[in-house]
Amino acid sequence: MNILNRIASDVQLMFRRPVREQYGALCYRVKKKQPAVEILLITSRDTGRWVIPKGWPMDGKSAAAAAAREAWEEAGVKGTIRTTPIGSYNYLKGLPHGLKVDCRVRVFPLAVNDLSKNFPEKDERRAEWVSCPEAANRVQEPGLKDLILAFERTMLAEIAANGAPDA
Repeated sequence: MNILNRIASDVQLMFRRPVREQYGALCYRVKKKQPAVEILLITSRDTGRWVIPKGWPMDGKSAAAAAAREAWEEAGVKGTIRTTPIGSYNYLKGLPHGLKVDCRVRVFPLAVNDLSKNFPEKDERRAEWVSCPEAANRVQEPGLKDLILAFERTMLAEIAANGAPDA
């Protein structure tokens, strides 16, 4: 029986599509009085579920720069993006004609310092600033929930050690 399980597993792997990579921006701001960390969530264009800005790799741009560009196009924000990701999460991306592909999103924190009223996808999405626990509650992907909550713990520890950032 073990050999049959092994063969079935190998056949599944042969027909499985490779995981596609995307880059996402965890857009945040620090409220100095509390202190508290807030996350900017946006709605997806197709289903209206709460997500972070993310997209495909871009020729000539680093992963962090591509994530920052997506944050501008999808949410109208600019700021300082870290070049090291805080982690990644996986999800199934629906493509035209009903096809779904496995995607891994590498997530880069972006400290927002500029909000624009006019940006490319302004009429296609909603955006809301929410607390980290609320953001984790709203997003569907378990890995993204974990990243948001871990990011909050890290940021609050940094704030406790160094004070609130100026950004």
